[in-house]
Amino acid sequence: MGSVSLKIGDGTARFRRTSVYSSAVNLLMLFSVVTTNLFALYAFSSHSQSSSHPLHHSNNISLVSQHLSLILREIDSSQRKLAQMEKQILGYESIDLSRPNIVPELQLFLQRHQLPLGKDSRTGITEMVSAVGHSCERSPDLLSQYMSYKVFDRCPDDWSLGQKLILRGCEPLPRRRCLAKTVAKQDLKPFPDSLWRPVSNKSVNWSGLGCKGFDCLKGKKIGSDCVGCFDLGTEKDRFVKVKGKNDFLVDDVLGLANGKIRIGFDVSGGSGTFAARMAERNVTVITNALNNGGPFSEFIAARGVFPLFLSLDHRFPFHDNVFDLIHGSSGLDVEGKPEKMEFLMFDLDRVLKPGGLFWLDNFYCASDVKKKELTRLIERFGYKKLKWVIGEKADGQVNLSAVLQKPVRV
Repeated sequence: MGSVSLKIGDGTARFRRTSVYSSAVNLLMLFSVVTTNLFALYAFSSHSQSSSHPLHHSNNISLVSQHLSLILREIDSSQRKLAQMEKQILGYESIDLSRPNIVPELQLFLQRHQLPLGKDSRTGITEMVSAVGHSCERSPDLLSQYMSYKVFDRCPDDWSLGQKLILRGCEPLPRRRCLAKTVAKQDLKPFPDSLWRPVSNKSVNWSGLGCKGFDCLKGKKIGSDCVGCFDLGTEKDRFVKVKGKNDFLVDDVLGLANGKIRIGFDVSGGSGTFAARMAERNVTVITNALNNGGPFSEFIAARGVFPLFLSLDHRFPFHDNVFDLIHGSSGLDVEGKPEKMEFLMFDLDRVLKPGGLFWLDNFYCASDVKKKELTRLIERFGYKKLKWVIGEKADGQVNLSAVLQKPVRV
């Protein structure tokens, strides 16, 4: 029999046919049935042999009761073993829907749904499950708060709560059956004028943010990759004017690909300026951005380019070998063990096509050790170094800029 399971380590629904787990289930069920029959046979045979002795009747009843208790204990033990095996084989802890603080709407979303016609002949699955991040298990109270709303009515104005869950690894979030808050998008300019025109304060939902207008954000440092990035007057010089030896001009980088750059992915953060520069050159770029300290997603969209509301901990929702260009900077230096950055870099390599360019833009290395770690990681991919510039400062800080070309791997 086919079965379906939700592997949610990377936040996606995956289906599987008959597997090691289903085989283990069958074996344990067979073992339970055989054991039950053997105990029953033994009990009844003992009863028939002693039926001619009335004095032993009560002893036989006691013996059957003992055998029955043993069978029930064996079944309970088998069920616990099955649950443990499922967690080990599938690699995730499922959300316990029996908890008293799990709201009904979340229970309904996470319920498995049988296919109306039974087993699907093409995929082998028999039921559908909903995708939800496995780390949501660690934040049940916040998750229940997020799923507490009036069905078919307006959603609470709680996008910041959703982002808080995402930053805790609860990604993807469960879907909801309510209407998200709308903000009238006033004074939006037609493309391409929208790329460099100021965005109206009234076009943005400022709830959950410290600033309540763009004047507050101008000149403000919001992370390593956004210093005054909401001020389009200063942003207009980026990628077209050189301020230091680590800055590359966008036309020079595009020239390295001989006109073969059509679509790109920007994971450098910021307010969409890189995507805007590329849009002027007929290159479509998706910008990865969360609203950490500012309304990045709405600002990027108001400029007429594509924002992707996704954390860098999530597996990128793209097929292999699709992008001609990937642009990244210091935001790639995720905190934690070196392996965490390795997972991120390998996923970026996965979505970059052979012959595509990886533009590492002013990556900040706090020490020479960090620079060596990054260099060794890049060398593992076998990229061709088209540009490679290291800028060292007097305090020992190092900035690395590079344009690398992905090889064809056979």
